[in-house]
Amino acid sequence: MSDATTQPSSNTSASTNSGPTIRPDEAAHFGRLAKDWWDPKGSSAMLHRLNPVRLKFLREAIDLHWAVDIEARNPLTGKSALDVGCGAGLLCEPLTRLGAEVTGVDAAPENVAAAALHAEGTGLDIRYIAGEIGGLDIDTFDLVTAMEVIEHVADKRAFVAALAEKLAPGGLMVLSTPNRTPQSRLLMIGAAEGIGLIPKGTHHWDDFIAPEELGELLDEAGLEMGDPKGIGFSPTKGLHLSGDLSLNYIVTARAR
Repeated sequence: MSDATTQPSSNTSASTNSGPTIRPDEAAHFGRLAKDWWDPKGSSAMLHRLNPVRLKFLREAIDLHWAVDIEARNPLTGKSALDVGCGAGLLCEPLTRLGAEVTGVDAAPENVAAAALHAEGTGLDIRYIAGEIGGLDIDTFDLVTAMEVIEHVADKRAFVAALAEKLAPGGLMVLSTPNRTPQSRLLMIGAAEGIGLIPKGTHHWDDFIAPEELGELLDEAGLEMGDPKGIGFSPTKGLHLSGDLSLNYIVTARAR
């Protein structure tokens, strides 16, 4: 079991006490995609398109939360960040470049292995851990992110509680997830998975969570949710931040 001490560059560790939040078949599904996670034209192509949108929201949230100079190149210098459901590190690497000391956690060992290998190749010092966030004995973090993860979680209440436990006093949490609407069923599952833009079987619409439901879970965990921002899609703009929450949304949370 890992602790919060500094590990060698791109080190990986495994949890020995996983909590019950992630379904084994979900972890296995994403583990099978690990080999080409970093291919922008591969099975994770949509995540590559989504990542700049998430980072734009994150940068604005970071600047606002910590009153950072918007021109600063490394606004997370001196801060720790935890990315839960990190996959092969698409978000961990830019968080590291923003100055944070980053830990990535994923339930699929294949993903953290791919993440560690890629980080080593780019010379980035990132700690990766394979396991369930609720079963890891690690310290708290200034920034906690869980992007496109909670929709794959069986016990959402336990998962949010585990995220809240890892948030340091005065810290910032950012989550993104599909909304449970007719539009998301049509576009994300019927269309995107139907034509192969997203690997078939990635999403189960009944597991999507509406903003008000997420807000209730965060409230139970002692956190206050900020105003959600939509992630929309159009043929002219592609994926972009939007006032329309019907497809996907991203949101901050802070301790009350």
